Amino acid sequence: MSVRPAWEVRENEDATRWFEFRVAFPDGARVDALAVLAGGRVGVEEVRAQPALSLDDLSVLADWIEEALAEACGAGPAPEGCGGRGRRARPAWPRGAEGRWRVAQEYRAAQRDGADPVLAVMSATGHSRRTSLRLIGQAREAGLLMSRRGRG
Repeated sequence: MSVRPAWEVRENEDATRWFEFRVAFPDGARVDALAVLAGGRVGVEEVRAQPALSLDDLSVLADWIEEALAEACGAGPAPEGCGGRGRRARPAWPRGAEGRWRVAQEYRAAQRDGADPVLAVMSATGHSRRTSLRLIGQAREAGLLMSRRGRG
């Protein structure tokens, strides 16, 4: 995936930034997108794909775009076009074993409180339902959560 700053509009202390994305696949398929970063939120303004994308593919693309922008503008010295320290669209979440442990903690706390554990993980991580389910699955595989089949 390639990410390029397209343009920026500043008003007082706030800035709205647009980025161009291109994802090229080995089989020749290609996706071009235009995303906007404003007020700490990411919006996808335009998507062109060859061949066309399904709705499920669009949700995956949105996750990729959000993660690429977070990497490009989130922490440390910002690359050209990010304008200083950027704002993250979602809270920072640790990767690896610590992230899986925290997912398991959120999941179990929601179960104890009688709340939807998937929504609790989504809220804590700021990720989509699909990504949160993947994180929950990784926590299960690591032995931090009981197997779904073990419910009885």
